[in-house]
Amino acid sequence: MSETIRTFIAIELPETVLSHIEKVQKGIKSYGFKASWVQPKGIHLTLKFLGNIAASDTEKVGEAMSETAKAHRPISLSAKGIGVFPGIKKPRVIWIGLSGDTHPLIQMQKMLDENLQRLGFPAEDRPFKGHLTLARIKESIDAAKLLEAMNKFGSFESETFTADKIILFKSELKPTGAVYTKLINVNLGG
Repeated sequence: MSETIRTFIAIELPETVLSHIEKVQKGIKSYGFKASWVQPKGIHLTLKFLGNIAASDTEKVGEAMSETAKAHRPISLSAKGIGVFPGIKKPRVIWIGLSGDTHPLIQMQKMLDENLQRLGFPAEDRPFKGHLTLARIKESIDAAKLLEAMNKFGSFESETFTADKIILFKSELKPTGAVYTKLINVNLGG
């Protein structure tokens, strides 16, 4: 039986943007919400979560990524605003949104999803909403307090950055948090 690895395809964020996000995350954390906070160095823009795949399938995934990347130019984005999924009454995820060339980002993710679907990976069942996960919430929290935190920190915007490559990551879940290893880097536009 072939080895399986837990994988996803994402865009890595520059250190300067991660540092800005970390300050916002600390501010929201100061409200004392019971949540599982993502390590700032682990925050990325997920394009497709593949889950457990055969290690031997990484090459096929890389080809789908290359096909997608050739058709898209680097994308200019910034991290902006704060939101929750699915809603403020029963939030499960606190996230930071994106600003800038979001339409080309959506088009790229759609093409990636279609290229992967042809290889047998299931299509996403929800429309893509580019976001950066700050925390996962396991139990109910005070919606009014969360709204207050979102209002206080929601007007921030990071500097603009260029997303110029997509990366296949391996994700290993450890007691100290997830460990991500880059398996394949593909440059956009080439």
